[in-house]
Amino acid sequence: MAKKFKIEGMKELERTFQRLGKVPQTVATKAARSGATILLKATRLKAPMDEGNLRKGLVIKRERRIVAGKTVYQVTFDRAMNDVFVGVSKDGKRSYYPASQEYGYLTANGGYMPGDRFMRNAATDNAGSIERKMVEVAGKAIDKAMKG
Repeated sequence: MAKKFKIEGMKELERTFQRLGKVPQTVATKAARSGATILLKATRLKAPMDEGNLRKGLVIKRERRIVAGKTVYQVTFDRAMNDVFVGVSKDGKRSYYPASQEYGYLTANGGYMPGDRFMRNAATDNAGSIERKMVEVAGKAIDKAMKG
């Protein structure tokens, strides 16, 4: 009979992964993807809305795997929309619109316009729900793997 694991939080999840030895890659992938999906939705809601390009341009991108059993997703801007996001001034300086909205920019008269920090705020405001969802998805996948 398979032993049922109960996962209370992220620390317990990490210990369970260590006990399992090699975690099936699908477990890590499903858990990471579920957390990234929550972050994507929250970031879209917080993105400044002028023409809607920031919201449309947000995507989830999987980083290249270096460590087995570890999957990392990031919420970033779609490169296919760089024609909308990248600007070139008369003096040849390039600007990236999403970065200026997140971090701020220098104005023409030398002042500073602070950024909205919509991406950072979405991540910090939703950290708990992201973690809970990842733990829930991983726990279900681990229970299923242990039964099978």
